[in-house]
Amino acid sequence: MVNIDSDKQTHQVVIVGGGFAGLYAAKSLSKANVNVTLIDKRNFHLFQPLLYQVATGNLSPADISSPLRSVLSKNKNTQVLLGEVNDIDTTNQKVIVGNEEVPYDSLIVATGAKHSYFGKDNWENFAPGLKTVEDAIEMRRRIFMAFEAAEKETDAAKRQALLTFVIVGGGPTGVELAGAIAELATKTLKEDFRKINTSETKVLLLEGLDRVLPPFAPELSQVAFASLTALGVDVQTKTLVTNIENDLVTIKQGDETKTIAAKTVLWAAGVQASPMSKVLMARTGVESDRAGRVIVEPDLSIKGYPNIFVVGDLANFAHQNGKPLPGVAPVAMQEGEYVAKLIRKRLQGETIAPFKYIDMGSLAMIGQHAAVVDLGFMKLKGFFAWFVWLFIHIYFLIEFNNKLIVMIQWIWNYFTRNRGARLITGKETLASIPFDNNGHYATVKPQKPLNV
Repeated sequence: MVNIDSDKQTHQVVIVGGGFAGLYAAKSLSKANVNVTLIDKRNFHLFQPLLYQVATGNLSPADISSPLRSVLSKNKNTQVLLGEVNDIDTTNQKVIVGNEEVPYDSLIVATGAKHSYFGKDNWENFAPGLKTVEDAIEMRRRIFMAFEAAEKETDAAKRQALLTFVIVGGGPTGVELAGAIAELATKTLKEDFRKINTSETKVLLLEGLDRVLPPFAPELSQVAFASLTALGVDVQTKTLVTNIENDLVTIKQGDETKTIAAKTVLWAAGVQASPMSKVLMARTGVESDRAGRVIVEPDLSIKGYPNIFVVGDLANFAHQNGKPLPGVAPVAMQEGEYVAKLIRKRLQGETIAPFKYIDMGSLAMIGQHAAVVDLGFMKLKGFFAWFVWLFIHIYFLIEFNNKLIVMIQWIWNYFTRNRGARLITGKETLASIPFDNNGHYATVKPQKPLNV
């Protein structure tokens, strides 16, 4: 049994997941008369909206990560446990962490979501998604390894495949990735290589619907399309990916099928709920949607279990406009704060109105001086939208040192166009690694250390 340093009579709140929803819930309970236990399999909070900048060498992982213990160190009623919850005992009100049990009076589940390949899970080997630090580092490795391999490739067709980047999904992540890679090729790297012209890089953005950034207003989607095109990105809408294998992407546009030769394919289309969704379904009988998101009540609780709450990307909250709320950080933040307030009020014998999301707007960065911002009452584009995007992202970074470091890094990159986090790390790090017959970088066995 995990030791909870508290009086047994004190209300025990267990939060599973240290993302936006879980962290904001914990912070909102800092002065409540409860004991909070936050459990996460990682010891840090990750600012996912800037993860694409790690993938493209603009920032380092530590710039957008905050140790959970540090963030919550001043919350005297809170402890952090490093571990993964693999089951829930709803009868005895305990969560199972490995071989340990943690009791709860109120349970907040905020384990988020991961990328979905719509049943084609084998595509993950060829097209990594972007949800974790490891995902970003793997993307970064593939992107910069492609340029390194192209520098040595003598065959023109193979060299062009190396300099072709396909991004699947035209939502904010796909748009931001496409713009960042295009700027990387045409501005940051243009003087770094001798045998290749990085400006000849092809960046293709594929979207199944009729426009990029579908959640945005149509006029902002058009602005994004124009800005991407100006950067050299080939935006192809009404395009469905039917297969990804080796170094070929098969697409369908209407009745026409095409193949694209590309060594680097990045996935930014679709998400599915974390495995905790299946645990909740098995233990509570709650229903889920096709993406595995848990159907929640108007107060974000599970039907029949008023003390179990599901928040963030794991939740399907469709009580406001008949449609599920989007899986974005502001939704998770507000849901976490709402549940914390609800718990506090319940302990005082009070109640509050059902959750209502206040939409503060949507943002997407396309490139330097290019962004789109939809605030509902006002729509911005160009330089001013770009500046607003920068300000908002710095403002919502968790710790002051992260805010300062990212701001300094962005200022430096703005004037020098240099991305200092262009490290090739991960599974294979040597630029001399060749491609194998399947279009992957061949695995090289480590050499024995020299006796010196």
